[in-house]
Amino acid sequence: MKGVYVLIIQLDTDTSVSVGALGKKMFDKGLYAYVGSAQTNLEKRIRRHLRKEKRLFWHVDYLLNKKTAKIVKVLYKQADKAEECKTAKSIMQKGKSINDFGCSDCNCKSHLFRIEKHRFLEKSMQTLHPKT
Repeated sequence: MKGVYVLIIQLDTDTSVSVGALGKKMFDKGLYAYVGSAQTNLEKRIRRHLRKEKRLFWHVDYLLNKKTAKIVKVLYKQADKAEECKTAKSIMQKGKSINDFGCSDCNCKSHLFRIEKHRFLEKSMQTLHPKT
């Protein structure tokens, strides 16, 4: 399956993260939404994000590598790659952008957002229960 996914990430405490080429970023305690896509093997990509042991490759890997970070929900929809940026832009209307995060392959401001709630995403996406 191909599609767009949103990882809902809970940070238990304020957390400093060295994010590859982006350098050190400070993340406030709270809820975040990260938008990604997989044009093949969507479930495999999501299972990778859910693992703690992995090579740090994408910006989100550095954040998820922290003990204070936990994926609390995964949402998805079948779509092509263009939908990834459309989804990020819609979340940006409801959240605070973490500038330059997760969007090095497009012109978006960000693909990671500090949010208060995630229910608004459930209207247009499905919950995925991947086998870990």
